[in-house]
Amino acid sequence: MVRTPDTHVRKPDTSARPPLVRELLLVAGLFLVYKFGRQLANGHTGEAFRNAHRVWDAERALRLPGEGGVQDALLSSETLIHVANTYYATVHFPATLLFLVWLYARRPRHYVWTRRVLAALTAAALVLHLGFPLAPPRMLAAAHLMDTAQVYGPSVYAAKPATDTMANQFAAMPSLHFGWALMLAIGMIVATSTRWRWLWLLHPLLTLLVIVGTANHYWLDAIAASALLGVALAVIRLPRPTPSLVVRRSGARPAADPRPGSVTPPAAPAAPAAPAAPALTVSGVHR
Repeated sequence: MVRTPDTHVRKPDTSARPPLVRELLLVAGLFLVYKFGRQLANGHTGEAFRNAHRVWDAERALRLPGEGGVQDALLSSETLIHVANTYYATVHFPATLLFLVWLYARRPRHYVWTRRVLAALTAAALVLHLGFPLAPPRMLAAAHLMDTAQVYGPSVYAAKPATDTMANQFAAMPSLHFGWALMLAIGMIVATSTRWRWLWLLHPLLTLLVIVGTANHYWLDAIAASALLGVALAVIRLPRPTPSLVVRRSGARPAADPRPGSVTPPAAPAAPAAPAAPALTVSGVHR
């Protein structure tokens, strides 16, 4: 008899999906806490500009490429710089939201992992924003860069940072634009198996060129975001799928009856083996 191997029946991936209402409240609460926390860092103008000079000098000491080279490439076409400004203003939040919705619907286990990583990354970024206010390169005279959003539009920031009630313009490091985009790419690469999944890396690459070329971030802002994301990924691991308790076994013997006086029926005797055919001998050679 040929016995098939034991087969474990696992629960579908959808069993890891958390309640929708709870997730909506949690994500909305985290977003509000982050927005409120960023507002607390407003008003540190002098410190933000001192830190900007330190970051600019550190990049020159590290011989990082100048942000101006990327901006000059974008300014070669008015259409191109307008597209870059639009990408910065409109892609960040919608892309992240669609990413989380897709994971929640199709890859719940990956959704839980991604939400935890993004929450940890955002919390660490908020601490850094509060402790290290930083003016972006578009405000730094030593950088000689243009505020492309104010000149060509569209812009998500007020012309004067002191009057901006919607965003903290002195929260350049780390760049959550880049950090979230990088996590989106990593999450989609891990959650899918198609050979084209590596193309998701184009999203953080384009985001990096946009945030630098529009003078909203320094190179070091993206490097800091990558470092924080790396720590979060090292600490928060993708949860393993939980196997089902149902186990199918092929060819298993029936269990004994636990009742007193019960007799387990004996196993059926095996059929006797057929006698081997006698060997033929021809000229003393066995055939």
